[in-house]
Amino acid sequence: MSFEQLLQYALSGITNGSIYAIVAIGFNIIYNTTGIINFAQGEFLMLGGMTAISLSSFMPLPLAILAAVVITSFAGALIDFLFIRRLKSPSVLGMVIVTVGLSIVIREIALHIWDEKVRSLPYFTGNEISSINIMGAFISPQVLWVIGVSSVIVVFLGVFFKFTLTGRSMRACASNITAARLCGINARNMVTISFMLSAGIGALAGCVVSPITQTQYDCGTSLAIKGFTVAILGGLGNSTGAVVGGIVIGLLEAFSISVLPLAYKDAVAIAILLIILFVRPSGLLGKKEAAGLKEF
Repeated sequence: MSFEQLLQYALSGITNGSIYAIVAIGFNIIYNTTGIINFAQGEFLMLGGMTAISLSSFMPLPLAILAAVVITSFAGALIDFLFIRRLKSPSVLGMVIVTVGLSIVIREIALHIWDEKVRSLPYFTGNEISSINIMGAFISPQVLWVIGVSSVIVVFLGVFFKFTLTGRSMRACASNITAARLCGINARNMVTISFMLSAGIGALAGCVVSPITQTQYDCGTSLAIKGFTVAILGGLGNSTGAVVGGIVIGLLEAFSISVLPLAYKDAVAIAILLIILFVRPSGLLGKKEAAGLKEF
């Protein structure tokens, strides 16, 4: 295998890994505040992409993306108000079933709204035949948008959780929800904000990757599986671990194509997930003690 081919595989892996990392970060935001694993996270990407595609037909692309992020964020809040808050003393298994059920419902609603057609947003820069030559490897300019937006999201969340009052309140709920309540923090509101933030970030990711991966009503399922694998690999609740795990999974998938048939690409993530669960359940950078479901 030539150097150019190796670089091409590496760039492809980093691109896919960046997408998976954003999905994993969405998992982590809600998990950190509530202890919930939200298996509907992949549907937020689908909703963001599909909404932006519909809105872009009658408004400028930047406004369509902004509106899609806002609409999807409110959809996340609606899910919390209608389903999560109504549960009394939910178990971990119960929350898994609820979020999986929500994923199916959202997917079916999307099917009736947008049908089965595959759609995509236009490229933000250039077009589908534009490419950038990097030491003999070629990538689309949209790949730079994906990597750039992923990096901005990670930096934004780092600043948000460390320096803002709301971010610190969410971290307090993650650390000790009883102590947070005694300090006057409204834990229920923090849960709602976590759902809105997770949905908004997922929607933005769905818009950015749409020109590359294209968007369909059921595209969120596979992304959710990959994102969950990355979250487990990096350590649930650890955004830095999500980035590391995303790049690892992306690279392994990319290079597996040179050895295995393309049909086995998705099986790589599942195999890694099973290995991590058996060997190191806490993940690469996760804490050894897993947090339980918080009673919010």
